[in-house]
Amino acid sequence: MIRIDDLALFVRSAALGSFSAAAREINLLPGQVSAAIQRLERDLGIRLFARSTRSLRLTADGEQYLPYAQGALESLREGHERVHAETTSIKGVLQIAAPSDLGRNVLLPMLTAFRRAHPQLTLRLSFSDQVADVFRDPVDVALRYGNMEDSSYVAMPVDPGNRRVVVAAPSYLAAHGAPESIDALTSHACLRFMLHGRVYDKWTFQEDGKRRVVAVSGPLVSDDADIVRRWAVAGEGIAYKSRLDVAEDLATGRLVALLDGVGGDAIPLNLVCPHRKQFSPAIRLLHTWLQEHVARHFPAAAAPKRAAGGRARKV
Repeated sequence: MIRIDDLALFVRSAALGSFSAAAREINLLPGQVSAAIQRLERDLGIRLFARSTRSLRLTADGEQYLPYAQGALESLREGHERVHAETTSIKGVLQIAAPSDLGRNVLLPMLTAFRRAHPQLTLRLSFSDQVADVFRDPVDVALRYGNMEDSSYVAMPVDPGNRRVVVAAPSYLAAHGAPESIDALTSHACLRFMLHGRVYDKWTFQEDGKRRVVAVSGPLVSDDADIVRRWAVAGEGIAYKSRLDVAEDLATGRLVALLDGVGGDAIPLNLVCPHRKQFSPAIRLLHTWLQEHVARHFPAAAAPKRAAGGRARKV
């Protein structure tokens, strides 16, 4: 078993070129440092230093091993600092951006409880369907749906299994019936979302292992995702929403999930930062908090219940 102290003495001896100098740094005898290096060499089964009465130099094996020893010590130091930082109270201002519907109806109670658990922290929340630029906008971290393909971002998963689901209110289904297939959506009033002037009127699904795209239409369009959800609850049409956004509506029966057996778009929820170095203790704690709360309150694998009318179901 390699001792951490032996590893540290190896790195310092290599840097200083002397067992005596390494010993003086931490008030040891040169013989104690020499014994530690010999113990490390036995553990590794290699010779780290070529010794003489006047010089000390790394062997080829020692030069090859040195960066790994340095990396191991650095990882241990960083881990200690993070654990120490995260067990103390966090303070300061944390600016968070999130989509409007998700923020208001799902995240708000979680974020309020998080702030209550850390009373020295100030939260600044921005809930909007306009995508925040974490490089330019006054935002420390953003909650985003979808796969993060831009390598300039660092994404930490909050709900990697989240998908879209087709939903409608019982009142709409009573008046118009439930679509029996994806193609049947074209004859229904579909509630559409608009972003940057573009109307998202093509809904994508996975059916029998194949990707299907259906063009939908309807008289109601909004650039606010929460309005689309409210229209659906009011019985104005069929919506295609993130499971997270409508989970409470589905649980209470205000909405019913449709098209049993058809897979909706995968839209994982991630916590996004521009750089890993910006992962402050507050952001790391927030990520863990959201991950745990989403998993507890919005389990992706909830067993579906068939609703009256065949294909419709609650989840």
